[in-house]
Amino acid sequence: MSRFVFFLALTLLVVGGTAARAKILWSEPASRVIHSATAGTDILNGAVKRDDTASDVLYFKFHVDPLSDVANEPDFALFQLNTGETNHLALGNALEAWGYSAAFAAETGPENKTNVADACEFNLKSAHPEGSELGGFRPYELPSHNHDRTIVFRVQYIPGGLDLVTVWLDPDLTHGATVESQPENIITKFPADASFDQIRLRHDGGGNGWIFSEMAVATSFNDFVVVRFWQTWWFRSLAAVLVLALVGTTVRVVEKRKYLIRLHHAEQERALERERARIAQDLHDELGSLLTRISLLGGLLRTDKDNPAQVEATSEKISGVADQTVRALEEIVWAVRPGSDTLQSLVDYIAHFSVELFEGHPTRCRLDLPTELPVRTLHPDVRHNIFLIVKEALNNVLKHAGASSVQVQVQVDGDNLKILIADNGRGFAAGADVANAERNGLENMRRRAAAVGGRLELTSNTGGGSRVEFNVHLPG
Repeated sequence: MSRFVFFLALTLLVVGGTAARAKILWSEPASRVIHSATAGTDILNGAVKRDDTASDVLYFKFHVDPLSDVANEPDFALFQLNTGETNHLALGNALEAWGYSAAFAAETGPENKTNVADACEFNLKSAHPEGSELGGFRPYELPSHNHDRTIVFRVQYIPGGLDLVTVWLDPDLTHGATVESQPENIITKFPADASFDQIRLRHDGGGNGWIFSEMAVATSFNDFVVVRFWQTWWFRSLAAVLVLALVGTTVRVVEKRKYLIRLHHAEQERALERERARIAQDLHDELGSLLTRISLLGGLLRTDKDNPAQVEATSEKISGVADQTVRALEEIVWAVRPGSDTLQSLVDYIAHFSVELFEGHPTRCRLDLPTELPVRTLHPDVRHNIFLIVKEALNNVLKHAGASSVQVQVQVDGDNLKILIADNGRGFAAGADVANAERNGLENMRRRAAAVGGRLELTSNTGGGSRVEFNVHLPG
């Protein structure tokens, strides 16, 4: 999905960028400050030209910020079309005109006058005409500094005759603007000779001149319309694609999250079922077996009631089995009690079990436990298997080692849990035969260690005691 969106976006960018490129014949975007340039100098450098035989249409644009204003009259500032040294149509501020105007038109405007021969001037209509401060309403606008304006004009070339000029003073060039959408109060029309092979920027008179910028010649009004990238069809198409991709990705993420939540709940339910099954099996195997032994021993007690020595021996066995039954019941209660699924609870119960197991026994149990433990939650299966490894190791010491002391050590280093059970008993040589019960216990310990992703190491020497070391990585 993401690869498809990338290639589609790239295609839209390439195609859209090509389609949106304007058909500009010449442009000069840089700003130029024109001051005391009576004749001016050519800035076109022959890029475009038209003579008296032309019959097409051209559009011209320039932006001005007058530094000279009405206080500096008389002066002039012009964007001038020239053929060599011959002046043709010019727009800006004509010499005799007070407002934005054209010079070298083919006729003089109704509000204009000129003392210069053949320099007919024509005021430009403005959306900001002057008022009574000049002695009455005027349809033109005075150039004023910090009130910059854009001038666009069109020339319809007429072979062998005067060309038709249409001027828009500060037109709307925003996205969607057209020739037809421009208001009438900014449109001025008149004839002129607009032949040219040069464009000159001129200024003379008082003040600091004019700033000309954003100059261009094109074949269409639309080439001057400013289309921001977010207004183009390709950007909108790309945005639509990205929105669809975002919606699709969001839906996918939401559905995946729902699936993971359902999967997590299913895993929790399976884990709960496994825990219930384990508890049921423990109840059946351990408690059931122990209670059965107590029942059988009770029967023997009744049979041997006339034999005091046998009664005493059987009673001691019943007491021992009862103690085992109590411990087994404690284990089951601990396993199901809320709050037991923590590392702290596991270590506390290991300590409790170890002390209780060797209570009253010649083997002395020494505990080496950390004073502080990190807050970690353990899965019931993990917690149960770790405890059973410790339980099996301690029972082996109790039943087979003949040790005078046993050490239970717990260490936590980062995410690693280490449990060490070492005794000073008789031990056994590597490869030596051990009793079936002990051998089965060792196999059970290794199987439980592997089930939780841990590592179990057993070292022992004859007469040198035994050492069981269990390491496991704790889940985060």
